[in-house]
Amino acid sequence: MPQRDGVERSRDFKEVNLGLSEQAAIREAQRCLQCKNAKCVTGCPVGIDIPGFIELIAKGDFASAAEMVRRDNDLPGVTGRVCPQEIQCEACCVRCKSDTPVAVGWLERFVADYQMAHEEKTKPAQIKRIGKKVACIGSGPAGITCAGQLARMGYDVTIFEAFHRAGGVLLYGIPEFRMPKAIVNEEIRRLEALGVKIETNVIVGRTVTIPQLMNEEGFAAVFISVGAGLPEFMNIPGENLKGVYSANEYLTRVNLMEAYKPEGETPVIRGKHVCVIGGGNTAMDAVRTAKRLGAAESTIVYRRSRVEMPARVEEVHHAEEENIKFEMLTAPVEVLGNDKGWVRGLKCIRMELGEPDKSGRRRPVPIPGSEFDIECDVVIVAIGIGANPLLTKTTPGLKLNKWDYIEADENLMTSIPGVFAGGDIVRGAATVILAMGDGKKAAQSIHKYLSEKQ
Repeated sequence: MPQRDGVERSRDFKEVNLGLSEQAAIREAQRCLQCKNAKCVTGCPVGIDIPGFIELIAKGDFASAAEMVRRDNDLPGVTGRVCPQEIQCEACCVRCKSDTPVAVGWLERFVADYQMAHEEKTKPAQIKRIGKKVACIGSGPAGITCAGQLARMGYDVTIFEAFHRAGGVLLYGIPEFRMPKAIVNEEIRRLEALGVKIETNVIVGRTVTIPQLMNEEGFAAVFISVGAGLPEFMNIPGENLKGVYSANEYLTRVNLMEAYKPEGETPVIRGKHVCVIGGGNTAMDAVRTAKRLGAAESTIVYRRSRVEMPARVEEVHHAEEENIKFEMLTAPVEVLGNDKGWVRGLKCIRMELGEPDKSGRRRPVPIPGSEFDIECDVVIVAIGIGANPLLTKTTPGLKLNKWDYIEADENLMTSIPGVFAGGDIVRGAATVILAMGDGKKAAQSIHKYLSEKQ
């Protein structure tokens, strides 16, 4: 994948990867063996016909390839950029036995971008309406997918979004340099062309409740896809100092509220020495964002080794190219502050790896007497997220598990008839493509439920 120079790109928010040329895409597509029993398809959570669209690319029929992808994937421009293909479809590629897998993700991105650049704007779809209303709560990947699928079936779908712009985590969580917002905006436009209504600034659980949607506003079914947006903290001394952010707040200020733009009205602290605690994709997004906001030194602090890092290998590699510093096998024990209540440093302890824990990764164990300080003026905590109770606490009869995530059956039906749920609010923090898979499955289940209810 052609990409911009690491030092150059670390100074701005333009996209890192540049995309494949037509010739490169054809060459890569020709590497596909066109297996009769295509294992790559079983590795895709939304079941894209991977050999089919790759064969069309190999023939130079990019427009048809894009249409084939869109049969199963409402967000190919998104998943082609952020989906972890290396542990899903590409991991199942037969070529892995003796070679590198076919670059399915890069090819998916290629056809999505080609379609956006060459097709005429989608005209309002002429779809026969069923006359039943369905509400999708949340406009992230699960909500977008479910809404699109149901709209094509003829349902009157309304998405309710808490923020002032639709897109969910695709807008507020993923930086511009990894996924341009124009991609998300185009997908939202396509959704509206299908007849989907989007109501922003609606917090379901405060502005309106699920019982009100169903009993007063006439929605026959509801799909809850609000994600898991409640940040987790370390519960160490100093976390309430000025200059400590959750990764959620930090990225939302920068991405959704456009604090990275000179004309942006939302403030964000532009630290000179920034420490980001965590080892996942969110941590990588935050630490690379801090660098672009002017940090002289932007550091990942992670309590395990690089082998155990859950972040995508590509994102870690890009961070290294951008001169991000890594403090591995290091755990914070205290955020240090000055006499005015601002962050001045991070007290840490060295770790060593012990026996594996429930996640299968080796458990980090503190090394006595190894404490040291890292000088910093901003600390960003990116260790995980949980379920926000705003919606669940105002929905009587909605069953939750011990972690306060919504319980759903194999059809994604909750304990309330007609109310379905999917994505992170059911799974816990997961990937965009898994949320999309839930959205697709929920749409099918809602259609079956409402058809049988007649």
